[in-house]
Amino acid sequence: MRILLVGAGGVGDAIAKIAARRDFYELLVVTDYDPARAERTVAWIADRHGADVAARFAADRIDASDPDDVAAVARKHGVTHVMNAVEPKFVPTIFAGALAAGADYLDMAMSLSEPHPTDPYVETGVKLGDDQFAQAPDWEKSGRLALVGIGVEPGLSDVFARYAADHLFSEIDELGTRDGANLVVRDSDGNEIFAPSFSIWTTIEECLNPPVIWEKDRGWFTTPPFSEPEVFTFPEGIGEVECVNVEHEEVLLMPRWVDAKRVTFKYGLGNEFIGILKTLHQLGLDKTTPVRVRSANGPVEVAPRDVVAAGLPDPATLGPFMTGKTCAGLWVTGTGTDGRPREVYLYHVSDNEWTMAEYEAQCVVWQTALNPVIALELLAAGTWSGVGVLGPEAFDAKPFLDLMAAPEDTGGYGQAWGLEDRLA
Repeated sequence: MRILLVGAGGVGDAIAKIAARRDFYELLVVTDYDPARAERTVAWIADRHGADVAARFAADRIDASDPDDVAAVARKHGVTHVMNAVEPKFVPTIFAGALAAGADYLDMAMSLSEPHPTDPYVETGVKLGDDQFAQAPDWEKSGRLALVGIGVEPGLSDVFARYAADHLFSEIDELGTRDGANLVVRDSDGNEIFAPSFSIWTTIEECLNPPVIWEKDRGWFTTPPFSEPEVFTFPEGIGEVECVNVEHEEVLLMPRWVDAKRVTFKYGLGNEFIGILKTLHQLGLDKTTPVRVRSANGPVEVAPRDVVAAGLPDPATLGPFMTGKTCAGLWVTGTGTDGRPREVYLYHVSDNEWTMAEYEAQCVVWQTALNPVIALELLAAGTWSGVGVLGPEAFDAKPFLDLMAAPEDTGGYGQAWGLEDRLA
């Protein structure tokens, strides 16, 4: 396996660092529009793991907005798999470039949605991933695989959905992704500050778009942002967090392969974060269409959302200032295999103190990066295989979860996942 990693930001950097401890690939090419970022990641691997490990890595420049450049870099290095680790606005071009190069493709966020033009809080418009699924025949004809949505969310929760359907339930009422954290970011003086732990560009997209819900007798439909608040109790000391509906890929992926009556996604944002997002929307600072502004060098055009992103700390740099844990998981209700009502929460917790000590990566980006590396290893071994555009639910979940949880000294990743039965 020869991997082209597109993007050396927080998640891309963590993917490379996790992969450095594995030996299932021949070459991993770390690329970025800024080649210095890719070179920095490879230098860290050389410093931490030595020249022998670093010899399986290379750094290069790539323009993720140009499918021809993506294809050219992929061909240059003879890659078999393209791993997309940049913002979802680049999905169409990387997706096209991978197919043109004859490579398989993986991503952690799918092609963007467009709200319904007249009734956005009831009807769906263009849904997340619609553009990619529309191209499935091209991938099938080429004999290539596009494994979409294989981060942590989407990704791990989708694996949990398949596991629950195969091993825990005879009938599923609801698949409810529930994510929460007790993370705190402080400045150098110890003052708590607002600093999103993930790309603010992506966060704005997810949180201000109409959330999507799926019901078996209704299909996909939308609600207003931040709807249906509920208090959910997260494990390992995180505790109660208020969660709200957010647009996310799981709701668009799970119903395609897993039989359930209802699919939802709720995220623990907190009142402060919700208030800031609402303010950005009211001021038009969530827009992606460039506006003309005056500068010292004359008028320039800039997207307001890009200005917001530029004004906030890079999430990849937050690790030393962050404390706490983040939890990603799936709440499932229905009828167990014994015919009795069952309610479970399947989850994985990532501790910032541990990820910083082991990988010098903050816990949110590290947790996101873990799952595509596991998927790549399963593909390299032939344990997972397929053609076309497929989500994680299309594959057997048990090998993934077994490899994830097995101790490192036995060939696993040493990342235990939890299962809580929540009915007395």
